[in-house]
Amino acid sequence: MWPFPDSRPLWVRGEAAAARHLRWRGFRILAHNARFGHNEVDIIAQDGDTTVFVEVRTRASAEVMPPEDSITYPKRRHLRAAARSYLSRHPDPERYFRFDVVGVVMPAHGKPEIAHYPDAFRMDE
Repeated sequence: MWPFPDSRPLWVRGEAAAARHLRWRGFRILAHNARFGHNEVDIIAQDGDTTVFVEVRTRASAEVMPPEDSITYPKRRHLRAAARSYLSRHPDPERYFRFDVVGVVMPAHGKPEIAHYPDAFRMDE
């Protein structure tokens, strides 16, 4: 183990932990922090024949609120807009897609706690 604490920002460590978790579950990571104008998707991944737009929420503790509960309606709207941009740039009428949420709690010591919510919300909500 590296003898020094990880000095990367909490959100960077959380997204790295989420990407490792997704790869462990068989996902192929296509992009990190993909920007489409003012909209961004934390991770775009492939899960079998499905393109997955992943929002990662990281907290040092879940005492106040689980990280995944912090995704607001405006944030979902921005994620949908980013997904539409991505899908228009990669047209495939046979492509399935979904929105997943990964909540990461990164304690000061020990392993991160990861909660993965496949198909967390829909394009038309």
